[in-house]
Amino acid sequence: MAADQGIQIAEDGVAEVSMTDARANLTQLLRDVRYGKRPAAFTERGARSAYVVPPDFYEQAIRDRAIIDELHRRTEDRGDGGTPHDKVKARTIRDALHSAALAVDD
Repeated sequence: MAADQGIQIAEDGVAEVSMTDARANLTQLLRDVRYGKRPAAFTERGARSAYVVPPDFYEQAIRDRAIIDELHRRTEDRGDGGTPHDKVKARTIRDALHSAALAVDD
């Protein structure tokens, strides 16, 4: 992507284009997302306001979110007390989710 077209590649590899330059660069930006398999972002006043991602990235993100939601559901207290084994499994999942969140946030 050429910088003179208003598209910039940020340090994290995301292609950025300002909303002011978006219309003139939309076709190129979408091609870069599709064929370059990298996300892009529209910016307003230098801050990212929206992302465009390849379909496989989006589909994987939706699947990952569903998995995380299911894991959270499995940690909920079902009200019936559950078996000791169920409580250990729930605690293990909670601990793993917490540990993963800490690792990602670092």
